[in-house]
Amino acid sequence: MSGRKNNAGKASPCLLVLISIGCFFATYNFLTMVGHGRGRDGPPRKFLGGDRDSTGSGSDPAKRFHVALTATDALYSQWQSRIMHYWYREMRDRPGSDMGGFTRILHSGKPDGLMDEIPTMVVDPLPEGQDRGYIVLNRPWAFVQWLQKAKIPEEYILMAEPDHIFVRPLPNLAHGDEPAAFPFFYIKPTENEKIIRKFFPEEKGPVSKIDPIGNSPVIIKKAQLEKIAPTWMNVSLKMKEDQETDKAFGWVLEMYAYAVASALHGVHHSLRKDFMIQPPWDLKTDDTFIIHYTYGCDYSMKGQLTYGKIGEWRFDKRSYLRSPPPRNLSLPPPGVPESVATLVKMVNQATANIPGWDEER
Repeated sequence: MSGRKNNAGKASPCLLVLISIGCFFATYNFLTMVGHGRGRDGPPRKFLGGDRDSTGSGSDPAKRFHVALTATDALYSQWQSRIMHYWYREMRDRPGSDMGGFTRILHSGKPDGLMDEIPTMVVDPLPEGQDRGYIVLNRPWAFVQWLQKAKIPEEYILMAEPDHIFVRPLPNLAHGDEPAAFPFFYIKPTENEKIIRKFFPEEKGPVSKIDPIGNSPVIIKKAQLEKIAPTWMNVSLKMKEDQETDKAFGWVLEMYAYAVASALHGVHHSLRKDFMIQPPWDLKTDDTFIIHYTYGCDYSMKGQLTYGKIGEWRFDKRSYLRSPPPRNLSLPPPGVPESVATLVKMVNQATANIPGWDEER
């Protein structure tokens, strides 16, 4: 992604050729350069609907951030993106918000049925087979393309995901050149030093310089992300190529890659535990900004958590792989944490107000 040492983050047209023929892995150089390029169809794809969500709040324009999430055209990704975008629009103009414009970066390579509903830029996926069944490897490559092609008026960017719900207006949590990120308990660079050193050489300093984060949620200066994104992409690909690393990091591999790429560029993040919560483990929505509903919520009718076992009452996004959740989901029984109840209520409010919710897209 970046060049060796002094050329980190710069782009080289040569690698784009390698990308197009599926030869990302020709040499062991985790700082290989990423090419500027256009989509397979020639000129950059049109940025659709951007003006509609670009007003932002009445906050200081210098602090405003652009909300960007990567997504696919799969129905599972679509319904989550619709709920996420609904709550963005609900919170964007409220007091305390520094939210600016919004872009769904669609890395399926072609438009889908949400183009008129959600501001979207279509970008190319990795060449066939390069993600090795790990679809989130497309995320850093999607950001590289978007940053090259889009006109982004805000100085800052929030990297978000479809399964995020804004529970209150989000201010800019970054401080100048220090981005803000959520610390994940399972990202442990110092406990994986042997593996990390394959991608973060000793001359870059101690492994403790790598933040325990992923790429989302992160609020970061656009200029910083433009440098980090190519490195993030190449580190991700190199980690996936290395069998030991792939086995050790599994589904969080791309998160480790972002953390390593940031450290390679000397970027340190402010760690904000109040950035988001993850039900059912986090019990309350007080003093947080985002609900991340990545985990299933299973409970008995007495309100007891039955994690790992399908509950008498449950909400799990994976129950809706082939169809969106119906409107008016049943609320959890008494005794279930407030965070879970709030999550279901917010899903219900969104689905009740999104036109054509049950229509196939």
